[in-house]
Amino acid sequence: MDGPFEQARTTTAFRLMDAALEKGYNVNVFAYEGAVSLAFSHQRPHANSIHGRTFEEENHPLTKDWVAAMQAKAQNKGCKFDWINCGLCVDERGVQEAIEGCRRGAPKDFWQWAVESTSTLVIGTK
Repeated sequence: MDGPFEQARTTTAFRLMDAALEKGYNVNVFAYEGAVSLAFSHQRPHANSIHGRTFEEENHPLTKDWVAAMQAKAQNKGCKFDWINCGLCVDERGVQEAIEGCRRGAPKDFWQWAVESTSTLVIGTK
């Protein structure tokens, strides 16, 4: 539920997803609240003038690139990586343009995945 760069929970969630894909598991992600911005296509890297680093030196990571990397990893591993953004949350935040392969959905999609899955992990904000 966290947006990019706000909490360690975000990177922890990405590490868990990556570990599951590495073992060949199918992974479904239902992004809710601020997490809908993780796959926002208009994220841009930047320099860090406060620390005197150029654009290249800063090498700022973008979560949209992490999502794309997991999509590619799933394809290479022959498993599935499906990302749904909560449509209400997207509208509230104005982040309608997600990267290719991510789609808009509703809480019913999360419920359906939970019913169909062998296990479900929820990482909340608090």
